[in-house]
Amino acid sequence: MKWFSVFTLAWLIPALIVAPALQADDINRRVPAEWESQAATWLQWPGPYERSFEPAFAKISTIVSRYQPLKILYLSDNVEQRARRAIESIGGNPDHANIEWLSIPYDSAWMRDNGPVYLEVDGKQVIQDWGFDAWGGAFGSDIPYRSDDRIPKVLGERLGLTVESVDIVHERGNLEFNGVDSVLLNWSTLGDPDRNPSYDRAQAVDDLKAAFGVSRVIMVEGIPEGDLTRGHIDGFARFIDADTVVVSQCTETSSCRPGDGSTGSVYDAAAATIAGAGLNVIRDPIDGKVSYRDKVFDTNYLNWMVGNGFVITMGFGDEQLDAAARKRIEGYFPGRDVYVIEMLASWYDGGGVHCHTNDQPALL
Repeated sequence: MKWFSVFTLAWLIPALIVAPALQADDINRRVPAEWESQAATWLQWPGPYERSFEPAFAKISTIVSRYQPLKILYLSDNVEQRARRAIESIGGNPDHANIEWLSIPYDSAWMRDNGPVYLEVDGKQVIQDWGFDAWGGAFGSDIPYRSDDRIPKVLGERLGLTVESVDIVHERGNLEFNGVDSVLLNWSTLGDPDRNPSYDRAQAVDDLKAAFGVSRVIMVEGIPEGDLTRGHIDGFARFIDADTVVVSQCTETSSCRPGDGSTGSVYDAAAATIAGAGLNVIRDPIDGKVSYRDKVFDTNYLNWMVGNGFVITMGFGDEQLDAAARKRIEGYFPGRDVYVIEMLASWYDGGGVHCHTNDQPALL
């Protein structure tokens, strides 16, 4: 999936660096929750080496554009033409009034991680640009990322928004916000020495509070087996309202098991940490597993995206399990239409629909 930049020099100055400088005590700042009103969803359409993602991207694009604006970045005329054909092939309209096509250089199709974090700062929308080094090089030293790393600044210029540059390497997929006072994340990702050498938790808590205007930083720790992102939080613990987090739970029918000293224990420890922080916890059962190519995957459905009136989640091609997941998610987000899209090609490479998308909140 998912793919060293100047930001790895953060060990020289481990404190938060932004432009303009943060004054956390007298600036009102907030990151809206994902279920709040959105101005748009953004995608980086798969390039030549990620073409297997295109059928899922076509479905995502067709669904999203029914509900809200969709901004699609493309690398070349050939990529745009392929994208349009993929959307047309499933009965979608690439010229839908809600779709805007933008020719902007990028490297990968995982815009959740290299794209902006949007904040409200004193009543104005601001883009936050954290460092991106292709997941600490976990997917190979030859994976390009320079164009991905520039995306927040490019979008800030396009949108006419102030851009705060944060000299810390981190991905948006490891940040969950309740829109009020809390951010939830996995320290195993942020504290990864291949991302941020010599960075410590106490400094991180101070930095995160200053960056996001939150009073509560909830850090879980641990890496699910095989997760090269080092445990992005959007893979197993998600806010569904200001006080409630859904956390994955291994079962007797999944490959992982509760208390197995590996993935199951990571999930159980996360649930305990989140509950200990005073939040309600719902455990979402992993009721099965599926084979795809040379791997076996547990059916973990938490990598969902939320938009205006809808939710899209990762599907595994098992009709019974996908339907049961849809029903659970309908309970988590009452009043929203829930869609399940089979995305095993993406999952094989490290992520799902939330990893591919980047939501821009509406400024109310």
